Amino acid sequence: MDPKLASTIYAASTWVIPILLAITLHEAAHGFVAHRCGDDTAWRLGRVSFNPFKHIDPFGTVVLPGLLFLLHSPFLFGYAKPVPVQFSALRHPRHDMVLVAAAGPATNILQAFVAALLIHAAAFLPGSAGQWTQATLENAIVINIVLAVFNMIPLPPFDGGRVAVGLLPDFLARPLARLERQGMLIFIALVFILPVLSAELGLKLDPVRWLLGTPVEWLIGLILRLTGSD
Repeated sequence: MDPKLASTIYAASTWVIPILLAITLHEAAHGFVAHRCGDDTAWRLGRVSFNPFKHIDPFGTVVLPGLLFLLHSPFLFGYAKPVPVQFSALRHPRHDMVLVAAAGPATNILQAFVAALLIHAAAFLPGSAGQWTQATLENAIVINIVLAVFNMIPLPPFDGGRVAVGLLPDFLARPLARLERQGMLIFIALVFILPVLSAELGLKLDPVRWLLGTPVEWLIGLILRLTGSD
């Protein structure tokens, strides 16, 4: 086998398990907390499951991360099929919406923390098995923190936007909630269009760095320090 191809396959193999677990548990957590709070929609549809095939979105879970990997993107992320939640069915809709939305990112942070702890055990595995395991765990830390930070952007329909709507006073929550349909377009404009326009004006604006890079680096550093893995 061509050494370059072998190296690419090896590197990709260290991302597959972390991405599947990060996305699957994120979505399952939303459904589980919604079920505990009174909405059994996701439960009835079988979405409260550790089976990744219940959550995989062909583009968001497979194509997008694969393209970012092949293009040597500085960060990888993806998404799954959103878990359906009927917020009106929750026992305390506004309060419970915060819990349901925060459950996914919280699960990702927990996974990153566990992966950082397991890095200590990887040192006891022999040779190439230990190297592969350590690389996979390091990737698990990265992908889970990226997903947590990405989803906690305080703009609907992201989880962070729903958390903000649930916590802010009405006069701020209502106009923010109305951005649900336009939220993704606003995000795309900030991330992809704003840098191009600013470059034309001789400015260097880097919203990806502000929204993802800095908080991701800080959280990863904190987890590594707390687990003694730095």
